[in-house]
Amino acid sequence: MINRIRDIRKQKGMTLAEVAAACSPPTTAQTIGRLETGMRNLSLVWMNRIGEALGVDPQTLVKTEGGRQAQVIARLTDSGAESLSKPRDAILPTELLDGDALVCLQIETGQGEYRSGDQLWMRQVAPEDAASLVNRDVLAPRSGGRFAFGRLIDRQGNLVGLLPPGIGQRQIVLDSPAWLAVAVMLVRRL
Repeated sequence: MINRIRDIRKQKGMTLAEVAAACSPPTTAQTIGRLETGMRNLSLVWMNRIGEALGVDPQTLVKTEGGRQAQVIARLTDSGAESLSKPRDAILPTELLDGDALVCLQIETGQGEYRSGDQLWMRQVAPEDAASLVNRDVLAPRSGGRFAFGRLIDRQGNLVGLLPPGIGQRQIVLDSPAWLAVAVMLVRRL
């Protein structure tokens, strides 16, 4: 069984020591390194511990032999495009999220920084976590099956203030939305 622990760890920008410390209970960087390279058996218990430490579904850590996997083959630096010493698996952004519920907002008419055809993937959060979302784009349900979308600019008690992305649009104030969804990924066709 081939694992993708190193690829996921690098894509998340974590060191072996950071993953080891994030495990519950904590372990050593050497143990994580051995699990990455296959020198130590990756059991179901280890998969669960490392998956939780990396914030991914444990099954994301393994891949099948036969499937074709997208590869990261180069990186863009100050001096231009450079090849990697060894290609590595490209992990889909949806696999890197913490397993939270995702919703998608399809952009049909360009507004602000969004263009027609964009898909804005969003992670649902509880309204009480809105304070951490100030100055981020969010989607919120309204009555009658409608939604409000915009930059979260204010939260006072149960009231949430959104500033829509279009020019000249007025602030939207919502009273006690059931949930909020914060933008985490923009998909734009070239």
